[in-house]
Amino acid sequence: MSVYEAPAGLKVRGTVVVVPGRGDSELAYQRFGRRVAGDAYRVIVLNDLDDFVPSDDLVRPLVLVGADLGAVRVAVHGDRLRPDAVVLAGLPGGGSLDADELDGRTHCPTHRGVLGDEPTGAFATPVDPSLLAAAYAGGSGVPHLLLIGDLDPLADHEALAGLAETLPAARLAVVRGAHHDVLNDLQHRSVAAEIVSFLEAVKEGVPVRPLVSVASSGW
Repeated sequence: MSVYEAPAGLKVRGTVVVVPGRGDSELAYQRFGRRVAGDAYRVIVLNDLDDFVPSDDLVRPLVLVGADLGAVRVAVHGDRLRPDAVVLAGLPGGGSLDADELDGRTHCPTHRGVLGDEPTGAFATPVDPSLLAAAYAGGSGVPHLLLIGDLDPLADHEALAGLAETLPAARLAVVRGAHHDVLNDLQHRSVAAEIVSFLEAVKEGVPVRPLVSVASSGW
C-alpha cells in the first residue's frame, strides 16, 4: 500500500483509493498519486481492493479509482466499501494483448520505463467473461466517471456507452490518442485534471454537476 498525503497546511478534501490492474504495481501510480494529492486529496494505492478497510476518521467523499482489472473489481465489489463515487479507467471489454502488450497499454516513455521493456504476459488471457458481465451490469447508484482511450485495443465502446446509459449518474469521457493505461498514457495530465474536476463536483454534492461550463469556444 502506498499513501500520498495532501500538502502540509491544507485541509484534506477527500479520500481517493486506487486499485491497479494487470501487470501494474504501486510504482505505476506514483505520478498520479502525487498529482491528485497536490489538490488536497489523500490518495491510497492498493495491491488489492480487499486491502482497504474504511476507518471511522476517513475523510469523505470516498472515491474508488480502478484501472483495467482493478476497474472490473471496483465495479463488481466496490459498493461494499460504501464509496461516494467511482472512477473506472480502462474498463476492458475482453480480448488479449500478446507481443504488442506495451504498445497496446501506453506510448508514454515514463510509464513504459516503470513497466519495463518486456511484456509481462498479464494480458495474454482475457478477463473472465462472467466477471466482465457483472461489471457491465451497472448496479451501483453512486456517480461514475468512465475513462477510456479512443485507441484502447481492449475497449468495447458500445458496451461502455450502454453502461453509461444504465448507471443513474455517469459521465463517459473518451481520451483522444490514449491507449489502455489511460491514467498513465501521454495524456496523463489532462486525465488527472478530469478526475480532479469530477472529485470537486462530487464534493459539491448530489446531483453531480460540472463546476465549469463553456459559454463560448473557438476550439
